[in-house]
Amino acid sequence: MTKIVLTGGGTAGHVMPHIAMIPAYKRLGWELAYIGSFGIEKSLVEKEKIPYHSIQTGKLRRYFSLQNFTDVGRILWGFVQSVYLLQKLKPDLVFSKGGFVSVPVAFAAWLLRIPVVSHESDLTPGLANRLIAPFCRFLFYAFPDTKAYIKSQDSQEAGIPVRPSLFLGDRDRGLQRLDFENGLPILLVMGGSLGAERINRALQDILPELVLHWQVVHLTGKGKSIPFSHPRYKSFEYINEGLEDIFACSDAVISRAGANSLFELKALKKPMLLIPLEIGSRGDQVHNAKSFEKQGWAMVLSEKDLSAESLKAKLKLLTESKDQQIAAMSRSEVQDDGGEGIISTLSALLKKK
Repeated sequence: MTKIVLTGGGTAGHVMPHIAMIPAYKRLGWELAYIGSFGIEKSLVEKEKIPYHSIQTGKLRRYFSLQNFTDVGRILWGFVQSVYLLQKLKPDLVFSKGGFVSVPVAFAAWLLRIPVVSHESDLTPGLANRLIAPFCRFLFYAFPDTKAYIKSQDSQEAGIPVRPSLFLGDRDRGLQRLDFENGLPILLVMGGSLGAERINRALQDILPELVLHWQVVHLTGKGKSIPFSHPRYKSFEYINEGLEDIFACSDAVISRAGANSLFELKALKKPMLLIPLEIGSRGDQVHNAKSFEKQGWAMVLSEKDLSAESLKAKLKLLTESKDQQIAAMSRSEVQDDGGEGIISTLSALLKKK
């Protein structure tokens, strides 16, 4: 039986693509195990009934910090733990999604002559994935523009695997939950798991006019609700269960530009206006949004240009360009297949082992 060890963590973005592929792995009868930290990935993976093994890990900082000294010891201990676990588990392949926990696992696998593959979700590769690249047999990447940052010839554009459950959404269930009428278009506004106060403020200013033409469902973020009441406006701090139904009944989306969310919206062929978060050393969301705009899959509004007036103007353009976005997403060479393309490549690599 084929056995795969998955690794990656630190944020949900390093875990959810792994989870999205679990049904495909199980359909093939592959045995899975996960090596991660004691962070968010632990609870997410254990919900999927996958054997989970925690190791010590430290952050790889590119600036001076006293924690760098203690974290070196934690990384070394994580490497020792990884060697022990991989010798015990005896996997045929290690699949990394990045994050600092993946570094000692990938290095240990390379020393033990276990093939390593990795996947980069953002347009510009993160530090962890750059460090493990020399030890990888194959590299997957999500954005077409990422190819320019990758030296290895053994690489492939693969998008980001999307949870199969997202395709099971039902428009009628979504309308019923929101108590919206069928016929008037629905705009979904979401700012990521923590919400986006600047988006919320700009939206609040135009809501009285917006609800004349749209029904609006707004994911505000925890503690970030806005004082507006109207039958055509529904707000939630966060939605987990039933999100697929909300997606199904939404005709357009305003969103931040986290990679996982972008590829979920692309998979569902949802016209989108992206307002990327502009903080962070690599500017991940800005690069991600610009790439989607370049492909014709989205429109972009810079956060520094965000105002009630600019938001209203962009929404007008979004309404006019929805069909073009949907057509461009449908023409994408990399289709959103729940990771089936990745599975095919992994199978070929395993045959060569």
